[in-house]
Order: sequence, then C-alpha cells, then structure tokens
Amino acid sequence: MSSNHHDTGYKELFSHPEFVQQLIEGFAPNEIASLMNFATLKQHSGNYITPLFEEKFEDVVWSVEVTWNGITQDVFLYILLEFQSKVDNTMPLRLMHYVACFYDHLLKNRAATARQGLPPIFPVVLYNGSQRWSARQDIYDMVQPEPPEFLRAYQPHLRYYLIDEGHFTDEQLSDNYTPLSGVFGIENAGHSWEALQQAVDRVVGIIEADPDKERTDRIITRWIKRHLSKLGAELQLERLDSLTEDRDMLAENLENLVKKEQQIGLQKGLEQGRQEGRQEGRQEGRREAKRDMARNLISRTEMDDQLIAEIAGLTVNEVSVLRSQVRH
Repeated sequence: MSSNHHDTGYKELFSHPEFVQQLIEGFAPNEIASLMNFATLKQHSGNYITPLFEEKFEDVVWSVEVTWNGITQDVFLYILLEFQSKVDNTMPLRLMHYVACFYDHLLKNRAATARQGLPPIFPVVLYNGSQRWSARQDIYDMVQPEPPEFLRAYQPHLRYYLIDEGHFTDEQLSDNYTPLSGVFGIENAGHSWEALQQAVDRVVGIIEADPDKERTDRIITRWIKRHLSKLGAELQLERLDSLTEDRDMLAENLENLVKKEQQIGLQKGLEQGRQEGRQEGRQEGRREAKRDMARNLISRTEMDDQLIAEIAGLTVNEVSVLRSQVRH
C-alpha cells in the first residue's frame, strides 16, 4: 500500500499485540487462529522499497508461533491496510509482489535462508472502503481464460485472506465484544453523527469491561481523535484525553452534531419544498399564459380546436373546455 493511502491510526492500533490478536481471533478462520500462541507475537519491520511499484512499503508484520503435527515454528502475519476509496482489482498481483519482496527482505537480513527454507506467511488484507470488495483473492484466478490442464501446475498461486469491515453487520460486531470490533463499528457509522454516537457509546462500554481498561482507553482515544478529525467533526478534540472519563463531554458534543445534522436535513427539506413550490408556480404561470392565448384565439378567430391546440400548446380537450367557458 502506498503511503498516500496509509492510515496512521490503524498502523498504531496494530502496533499493539492485543489488537493483532483480536483481529485474527475475531475475524480470521478459527482453524488458523486456534493454532497460534499469541503470547509469542513479535513485531517486525515492514519498511522497505518495492521496485515494481516504486513505493515505500509500510504495512504491519508480526510473527507468531504455530504448532501443528508436533512441530512449532513461526508464521508471519502480513497485514496489508487497504484504505483506498475504490476496490483495487490488481490486489492479487500486488500482494504476490509484496510477499516476494518480504521474503527477499528476510533473506537479505538473514532472518531466513534459501537452503533452510522460507517461513509460511498468512497474508491478510484489511479493507474499510464504502464499496464491498469484489477483487479476486488468488493470483491464479487472474489468469484468464483458465489454461489447459497440463499448464495449470505452472501458474502462480497466492491467496490472501480478506477482512472487509463494511461486510459485518451491527449484530455480528456486537457478538464480537472486543475493542477492535468497536472500532469497526465506528468506521461503519460513516458520516452519520447519530450512528457514530451509538457506536462510540458501545466502544466505551467495551473499554469499561476490559481487564486492561486504562491501556485500552488510551489506545482507542488516540485512534478516535484521529478518526473524528478526519471526518471533519467540529469538536474540541484537544480536550478529549479519555473516552471513559470524558464520555459526557464527547456525548454532548456528538449530540450537538446530531441536532445540527437534523437541522441541516430539515433546512434542506424546506429549501427543496420552496424550490419545488417556485417551480410549480412557474409551470402554472406558463399553463395560464397558454390558456390566455387559446381564449384570445377562440374569441377573435374562426380557428377550430385542433389548430388552436397546436398553436397554444394545449390538448384539444383543454381547448374544448376553454371554448365552452368563453361562450358562457
């Protein structure tokens, strides 16, 4: 992901091991999460240059011990933060390139050797765009049309696991009672201050129940200040030091934004009504002018109704009604 799309708030969230654990346990397949010893989480640098895309790469990389068939080894969690406004259909190609570059990074830093073999990687794409993700998830699926059977074994394969925040309903997030699910709920609230207020109330409740309340409060408070600033909320964010301690102040400010949102909506509705009224008035004025023209032609000429209707822009039936009114 290029730095233009890099969300520093999320990068900070996932610099804390508990949020990485919440991401995998709450949103990744259980058969993968259940193998991981999250007490062994270790953060690694994801900063390097990818030559193909000529960009500095700064996504989140952690290693964690995984045990299966009696063998324990490190697996690298490769979390790509994808916060572009549109779905990137080249994602399988990009991710294959990124993973290859990361393996090269491990070899150059002697964290792995070609002789001993490369460690497994679990690639995760975390996406928070408004459009639902529709890109293919395996580079093999981009090879079109599908090659004949004798060539299939030679085609590249790399699949990533997608976590599309907007895909989760409020009910699903509520069932997943973690600070990270609360963050996702705030993201999904969009620019509706009323929905945002409800999402903030929920995350405050989650923080209150967290065993490490003070630490979680600090982390989420820093994140939500960035988020509200990004939304352009007219709040005195410098006064917000703790979601739990300053919840009344934040709730009051959000309530004011809700009222302002509702007032703006009402004003828009009234203005739209006035515009529609003015438009309707202009239309009625034009119709009356046509009727006046028709009345004059009826009174002063011997034209039939069909011809008058064509000249005035009315229907023959309207002209017939006007003729009966003129006669009386």
